[in-house]
Amino acid sequence: MELEFEERKGEVTETEPLTMENLEEGALGFDEPRRGQLREGIIMQRREDGLVVDIGTKRDGIVPTADLAYLTDAAVLEIGQTVPVIVVLPRNNDGNVELSISQAKQQEDWLKAEQMKNDETVCEATVLESNRGGLTVEFGRLRGFVPMSQLIGFGRIRQASERYRRLGALVGKKMLLKVIEVNRGRRRLILSQQAAAKEWRTERRRQLLDELEADQVRSGRLSQITNFGLFVNLGGLDGLVHVSELSWGRIENPADVYRVGQRVKVKVLSVDRERQRIALSIKALIPDPWETAEERYAVGQLAEGKVSQMADFGIFVELEPGVEGLLHNSELLAPEQREELTIGTEVLVKVIRIEPDRRRIGLSARQVRREEWEQWYAEAAARAAAKEQAQQRMAEIAGAEDLDEEDDFLVEGESLESIKEISSDTAEVIEDTIEDTAEVAEDTAEVIEDTIEDSAEDIVEEGAEDSTEA
Repeated sequence: MELEFEERKGEVTETEPLTMENLEEGALGFDEPRRGQLREGIIMQRREDGLVVDIGTKRDGIVPTADLAYLTDAAVLEIGQTVPVIVVLPRNNDGNVELSISQAKQQEDWLKAEQMKNDETVCEATVLESNRGGLTVEFGRLRGFVPMSQLIGFGRIRQASERYRRLGALVGKKMLLKVIEVNRGRRRLILSQQAAAKEWRTERRRQLLDELEADQVRSGRLSQITNFGLFVNLGGLDGLVHVSELSWGRIENPADVYRVGQRVKVKVLSVDRERQRIALSIKALIPDPWETAEERYAVGQLAEGKVSQMADFGIFVELEPGVEGLLHNSELLAPEQREELTIGTEVLVKVIRIEPDRRRIGLSARQVRREEWEQWYAEAAARAAAKEQAQQRMAEIAGAEDLDEEDDFLVEGESLESIKEISSDTAEVIEDTIEDTAEVAEDTAEVIEDTIEDSAEDIVEEGAEDSTEA
């Protein structure tokens, strides 16, 4: 084709020779199409060789049938519909402009990918196939690649066969991804699951901080257990349940009660949005036992508890989780009793004062009568003996290698006889234990009674009352 040169501001440029055709196009205001240009057109006609599309030029625009084969929605394209097109050839052999709708849609996906990369947004994509390097995913009409290094959890898998198995299992699944590289020239689109997860966590934390308010009840999983409390994941953000907010009772080691991954309900105590800190409570969802303490305890009532704390002025006894009473030194059987009691020791006490509004209960050991001590000792010993007997019997059954299941368990009569014999033996042991314990308790009670009488002479009543108030 002949070319003419045009001088413009000292520069020489090539131009197409002037013809009647391009003069008419220029006069009519037509914009000459260029290869690779993205334009919009209106579908004017459907023919056997493709679609006729008006893109504002004198020549017809043609979308070949071969191009329509790449479209999943080609059948729904209608006359008069506006569609994006890419100029493939400004002039084909027939003198028309060859266009492509499929390439235009791909171009839109490339632009979308670039926009998502710039905006750092997260998308959802379906896994199409896997290979040794990672996953191929669907991104509109494009195919993106997720390297194995950008997948969550694959760095911990050492065996190659297991990695490939896990990759294959993801085919057909949907996953959240983030665009991390776009290169249209090399047709390279790289996505990352790890970056998407990080972005999602950041966004989720922001949402949670906006949503959370004090007194809300939430559900979460334990992510970490420490000696000062629990960290609970609420779905993107961790909150702290301090050890003092675990229970109304005493919990020395949270790991003895809870496990990582356990699901728990919590109440939001406070939200510090600036420092992104959330204070939570588990015990706030449990009724305060002190509110109903007067319904369960009364002055003069016997109560059984465990020593929970030792103090200079007395001993704290846990009557139930969250309810502790004070056994003052002046209410011990004798000064020697303090040396015998340790943390966790069971003790029988009598309620001598109750103040629920002040969360206080006064206890006494010296006001427990002799016969009450004897009965408590006997019952406690009987329970311990029965428990030990049952444990021994279960151990014998579990360790019996020649146990005939059909003879001992399927024959009703023999099974009942076996149970009766065991029960009879246990009852005899318990009865003997109660009698022996009663004798020991009676001797102990006499010693206690003598000790109390001797100690009473040395206690000044006024001084005892003052120390009790203290």
